[in-house]
This record gives sequence, structure tokens and C-alpha cells, in this order.
Amino acid sequence: MSAAHRCAHDACAWPGAGLVICYIGTEPTPTEINWRFRAIPTPPRPNRSTLSLPPLRILYVTPECAPLVKTGGLGDVAGALPVALRQIGLDARVLLPGYPAVLAALAGARNVGHIDAVARLPAARVLEAELPTGVPAWVVDCPVLYDRDGGPYQDAGGADWEDNPLRFGLLSRIAALLASRQSPVAWRAQLVHANDWQTGLAPAYAALAYDGSTPSIITVHNLAFQGIFAPGWVADLGLPAASFAVDGVEYHGRFSFLKAGLFYANAITTVSPTYAGEIQHEAMGMGLHGLLVARRDRLTGILNGIDTTVWDPANDPLIPQRYNTATLDRKAFNKRGLQTRFRLEPLPDILLLGAVARLTAQKGLDLLLDIADAVLALPAQIVIVATGDKALEQRLRALTAARPRRLASFIGFDETLAHVVEAGADAFVMPSRFEPCGLNQLYSQRYGTPPIVHATGGLADSVIDCAPQSLADGTATGFQFFAPSAESLLGAIERCAAAHGDAAVWRALQRNGMARDFSWNAAAREYATIYSRLVPS
Repeated sequence: MSAAHRCAHDACAWPGAGLVICYIGTEPTPTEINWRFRAIPTPPRPNRSTLSLPPLRILYVTPECAPLVKTGGLGDVAGALPVALRQIGLDARVLLPGYPAVLAALAGARNVGHIDAVARLPAARVLEAELPTGVPAWVVDCPVLYDRDGGPYQDAGGADWEDNPLRFGLLSRIAALLASRQSPVAWRAQLVHANDWQTGLAPAYAALAYDGSTPSIITVHNLAFQGIFAPGWVADLGLPAASFAVDGVEYHGRFSFLKAGLFYANAITTVSPTYAGEIQHEAMGMGLHGLLVARRDRLTGILNGIDTTVWDPANDPLIPQRYNTATLDRKAFNKRGLQTRFRLEPLPDILLLGAVARLTAQKGLDLLLDIADAVLALPAQIVIVATGDKALEQRLRALTAARPRRLASFIGFDETLAHVVEAGADAFVMPSRFEPCGLNQLYSQRYGTPPIVHATGGLADSVIDCAPQSLADGTATGFQFFAPSAESLLGAIERCAAAHGDAAVWRALQRNGMARDFSWNAAAREYATIYSRLVPS
């Protein structure tokens, strides 16, 4: 048992605490529940947060949450959206697994409930804590499932944990339990908000293991990841055999967590309006387009926001020189720092392109590697921070070695470098073949670093292409290309280079982007509208 885990286990229980709890294990059979929805007052608790505690109670269940544990955009969203929801008057609380990093960060977590084992789901404890953001959180404390080295979904070697169905089945079942009369805590959710396949069974448990009185919503951050497992897991996770059907959790003879969420949730959201439309077609529906079309009246696209306190060039402690729209000249200092850090030739006027991404087919960085020589000949410089596919990593290393002082790379992910690239690059490249939302194009605009993006998903929704009309009306913020090809990407980069050569045009692009509001306020209100529609008055 890790030191973090022992610390959490040794923490004393705090009866009557009104904070969210974390990890638990199972629930009674439907015949033992048969509850009717009723409000339960939240017991008073010390609250260090300055946020109000509103009446509508939302349980936001997620497999990751920044800054405690993060593998991608979902972690950022989970760290920021509940804060924004609370700021507009909702009692949003987070439920997440008790990974070692989570328990270490929440060392004062209190034991508030025990969950008995059911089927193959082990027993667990629910811990109550407060996230660094001040948001109350429940942590699922189950050492046999979560106390291990490696990442949230894979071991240190990159292989999926074989017991992922148990790890995330338990998380999902606990989410449904905390919205039921059988909940071990007094605070009871009026709505469960699930995220991606890892919590896709939460709507299923809410509908099948209880009487379905508690509404649920599932947000699809990336439809490509569906949590598909063998049919035997249905019984192992305590779901009724009848649920393994087309109108249920079955997906081409397999058991799909995400399909379950999409079928049983009362509402479905995706992370951008364009992506919500794209996934209703075969090309991007990942085999689920038929179900999504059938449920299109329940499907809404809501563009993600960003944490504007973390991503703020005027106050960013991770960049060499802070700046804002009035002091954009200081950005040149960050460019020089980026060139120096990556041993690029310190040319002040050359176009410096940055990219921070996973090396996967989806992210499309192979397209940039295909045209690297043509881009460098514009002239331009390239800095890439990326990790992922081993073949692409090797290709990037070889290209970096062959183009010293013009192309540089860092294999891996580093949060500080991500900020340094956003602040130091002139433009940011995002050639994703598909992109549900994307966050870096939002960061880039906020940092006065016009993004170059494939017009798909959230990239199409959030970047205004630089054209005569958009320049004239003051809306242009970046560059779009419309075919996922190296040739189309090169054309957009050439347009970017031409704009970069015109100081007035470039400054207008930067200021237009920096003036946009990408905070979570608008998204939080859209979610609140959906919540209010689903929760009985």
C-alpha cells in the first residue's frame, strides 16, 4: 500500500460532512431500492471555498481531473467546468477514483461510507475531500483496483489494465448510488453527469439498478474511445442479462461502456456543435452514428472553455515574459527564449511554428512531418512537443537530427513546455484529422499565437479563418484548411507566412484572438439549461 493510500486510510471519518465522497463498490438489487426522489438537505460543513452552495445538486463523475491526474483534455475540463458550474449557482461536486496521485494530493480525505462487494465488484470506501480549486469531491477508495503504478488506464508499459471494466464499472456504479436513497452520504445528487466511456455505465446503473428516477447526462469527449469488452463482463459488473441487447449495452456482439451511456442517458452532449453533427454520419460516427441519429433530439454540442486563470499570458508564471494586448511587443522575448531553449537559430523575423500534441493518426502531426522541408524553406522554424506512436516518435527524432537549428522537438509531455511554446511560437499548428473540441487552439488565441487548424469539430467552431472579409470586420483569428492532407496544410501555412510578413495584419490577428472570451462561463450556462430541463421541479 502506498504512503498516500495509507494516509487516506488512516484519516478519521467525519460524520455529517456535506462534501462529496469518492469511491464505493456496489448497490442493492432493484427490488431493494424502489426509492422516490426527494430532496435531502445538505448538512453544514466547513467550506474554505468562496463559492456558494446552490440547491441543484450535480454529481460530475470523471476518471481524471486536473491538476490531480490528467492524460488529456478531459482532465482539464473536469478540473474547470465544476468550478464554473458552482460560480453560476449549482452545487456541482466531483467523483473520481482514488489513484495514488489523488490520495497523495487529498491527504486529508475523510472516510464517510462503506460499499459492500457485489458480483465481481470489490468493496470500497467513499472518501470526502476538497479539490485544490475548492470544489467538493468524493474519492473512490479501493486499493485493489487503484493503488498501482502506471497511468489511469494503462500500465507503465502502455498496455491497458486488464481489469479496467472493474475499475470503471465500480466508479460508474458508485455514481448512480450517490444519486439514490441507498447513498452512504446525506448529500444526494439530483443529476449524474458522466464523461466518456469510463463512466458510461453510470446512466445504465441509474436506469437498471435503481428505478430510473435520477436523470443522467453523458458528455462525449472523443467517440473513438468506447470501452469495448467481452460480454461476460455484463454479469461480472452486476448488470441484468437482459441489458445485453441492441437496446442496451450490446455493440456488435461485445459489451460497450460508451454505447451503454449513449443509450441510457437522458441527454447527450459533445464538446463542440460541429462535432455533434459530424458523429451522426458514418465517416465519423465510429459505428455509433445510427444510435446518435436516433437520439439526436437529446444531443447537444457545447464548445469547451478553458481555465483562463491558468492560461493567461498576462499572469502566466511558466513563461519568460508576461504580456497582454497592450504589451504584445514583449512576446518577442518569449520567442527568443523558445529558440534558445531548443537551440534554434535566434532569428527574430522568421516564422516560428509550434505544436504540442499526441503523436497519433488523429492529431495529424504526420502531415506536418511530410511537408517539413517545404515549410522550413519558406523560411520558417518548427518546434514540436509530442509523444505517442513509437514509429512517429522515431521519425520525429530522425527529422530533428537532420535539420538542426531549424526544426526541434521534445519527445514527451511537459506542462511548462506547453506554456512556453504557446507564448513563444508565432503560430500554432493543429492538423487534426478529427477533433471533438481541442483546447490548444483556444490557448493559442489567448496567447496571441494564431492557430493553423483543419476545419473539423471544435477547431472549425473556434477559429475564424483569415480572409479579407474577416480581417475587415475584425473577427479573423487564425487559418483553416479544409482537407486532411499535407498539401492542404502547406497551403494554410503559406497563407500564415504571408500574413506574418504584414505587421499590421499580424497584429490584428493576434489582438482579435486575445480579445475572445474562451472562459467556461458560456458553456456552464448551457449545461445548466440542460440540467434544469432534466431535473424534476
